[in-house]
Parts: sequence; C-alpha cells; structure tokens
Amino acid sequence: MRPFGYFVHHQGRGHAERCAAILNALPPERPVTIFCARDDIFPPLPPQVELIVIPSLFEPTGAEAGTMDWVPTPETLHCAPLGWPGIRHAMAVIAGWFDRADPALMICDVSAEIAQLSRICSVPHVKILQHGDRGDAGHRAAYDGAAGLLAAFDEALAQPEWDDGMLSKTCFAGGLGVDTRVPERELARQRIGVGAEEEVILILSGGGGGGFAQAPLGVGARSRPGARWITIGPVVRDWHATEPGNIEHRGWVDNPADHVAAADLVIASTGNTTCQQILAAARPWLAIPEWRYFDEQHRKAEALAAAGAACVRPHLPSSAQAWTAALAETRATHRPALQRAMIADTPAQDAADWLEALAARLWPVELSLTTPTPSGAHS
Repeated sequence: MRPFGYFVHHQGRGHAERCAAILNALPPERPVTIFCARDDIFPPLPPQVELIVIPSLFEPTGAEAGTMDWVPTPETLHCAPLGWPGIRHAMAVIAGWFDRADPALMICDVSAEIAQLSRICSVPHVKILQHGDRGDAGHRAAYDGAAGLLAAFDEALAQPEWDDGMLSKTCFAGGLGVDTRVPERELARQRIGVGAEEEVILILSGGGGGGFAQAPLGVGARSRPGARWITIGPVVRDWHATEPGNIEHRGWVDNPADHVAAADLVIASTGNTTCQQILAAARPWLAIPEWRYFDEQHRKAEALAAAGAACVRPHLPSSAQAWTAALAETRATHRPALQRAMIADTPAQDAADWLEALAARLWPVELSLTTPTPSGAHS
C-alpha cells in the first residue's frame, strides 16, 4: 500500500488530535508518515505511523538572513520569508520523502505552501478546510489544486461563498478529532465540585490563543451575582479588574468535558475543539471569536449564528447592561437539538473511509514505475 503523508501544524492541539483520530481509524496496513515541528502534542498513534520532526515554518531560530525582507511576498504564498534555513530544510525533508515513498496522498493540516509543494511534486493532496476569508490566491491555489477537502465540522457551517466545486469534493465530519462523549450532568457537577442547584456560567479558553481578559469577565460576574462563574484555560490579567467573589479561575484542567457538561451556559471562543465540545453537550453558548489569521474565528462565528447554533458577540460585553442582554439572548435562542445534530456519530471513521476511497480513485491500479534518473543525478 502506498503511504499517506500528513503535515500537522503545531499551534494548539486541534490539528494533532484530529490527525490521530483519523490515523487510528485507517486500515492497519496503510502506512502513514507525519511531518510536524513538535512530537509531544499527539494522542496515541497506531504502530504503522512514523513521525518526522521538521523545523517550524514560522518561528525563527536566529540563523535567518534578515536582509531580504524588502523582497515582497507573492500573493500565492502566505509565510515564505527568504533566507530561512529551517524552512529550506523542512521542505527538503518532505520533498525527499515524496521521492522515496511515492505516496498515495499528502494531507495538509494546514499550510498553503506545503499543499502547493505537494502539487508541484506531483503528489495528490487533501487540504483541511477551515473557516475564514480565504479567497486569496494562496488559499485558492491550495484548494483548487487539491484532490479533496476535509472539514472537521458539519456541512451546515459551510460559508456561503464556498461554491459547488469546493463542496462537491469536501468531506464534512462534525466532531472530528474531539471526544464528544458527554458526561451525565449531575455526575459532572459532582466531579467539578459544584452543587446540583447552582447556576454555573463557564468561560472556556482553548490553547490556541491567550484567553479572555479579566476585566470584562469581572463586569459580567457582577451583573449576575447569583451565578457561579468559573473560568478554565488562560485568562489575561488586567490591573484595573475589580472581580467579585462569584468568579473563580481554575486555569488548565484535565476534565474540560465535565465543566462543559456541568454548565448552564458557556462563554467561549470558536476554536474547533471548543466548538465540537459545546455542540455535543448542546449548551447555551455565547460565542466570542478571538483574533486569528484570515478572521477564521469571526467567519466561523458568523456561520454558527447563521445556523442558529450559538449567540454571537464580536467581543466580550463591556457593561452590565450589555452582559444582561447577551446572556438573555443566549438562553432565548438556544436550540439544543440543532447543536447535537452537528456532531456525526463516527466522524473519524467517516473521514478515514473517505480518504481510502479517494486514494482508490486516484490509484485504481497499483503501478510499478521506475523513476527516470537524469544524467549526473541520483534518484
């Protein structure tokens, strides 16, 4: 069997978690090679998987030549600074593997440059589809040149500008890479130490950003003093914040699913893992998008609002009156059945089966080809 290649972006853990979910659902005879700048962000991987650590494509080490930044970046590329030996080495490792392994597919999660490298090297690629304003030349080249697109969310969250050409080659897998099993509410409350009758408002920040600011959360907690406000994940400290006694900062926790299941209402950004956990638990959700490249979270928030899956604000409310209105709207517009319907029963297996079917379509007959060796070169 020809192997699959898999590039995994190392910011946050969502990319690595959905990679592991897919690979654990693939046939055990399908070899896979992962390329990532970190090897410590992955859940357990099956034995047929090899992981190759490559240099980061965007974090400098000090060895870069900083004299070439005056050369403009073409519209077909996003992050391709000149004079970076780490980028050069990472691309060489991947291109060398293409030549040796003769892969069936390269899965790109996510990099427009590596998607284009795959196409240039005559390797069919699958591009992970993300929300955002991605109509630029770089994204279009990655999407248009892909053999298929894979979306870790439900089709109801597709952006309106995605045309039939994109949608026809997209596999939608809501819940992919996330443990969407929902703990029983009363048991979850016992495990996180809150009473059965307490009103719990959960503020959830994931690992992809710096978290919400302390001051507006304090204003919110003061606006609803009868509720117990609990934050998990990072919180940005504000020197001017005046917090009441009904807000508690727990930082990183090992059981975020228990906290979501125990909550009466969740305030969270729109990162992929966070989205899937809240939709699976079908909780009233005040979605506050964070800054991301290409307005990814803002466009996802728009899709969630359009589908009726969340109440959205562009930022945390800035007054007690605004908090009261936002919380009331979140409860009034809550549609739990619609939220649950956005999580597939077996998203990882669906994605794995789709990848296998795509590979079979691309390579209907196993070919044994000898790569011609140019004079004076080594294959």
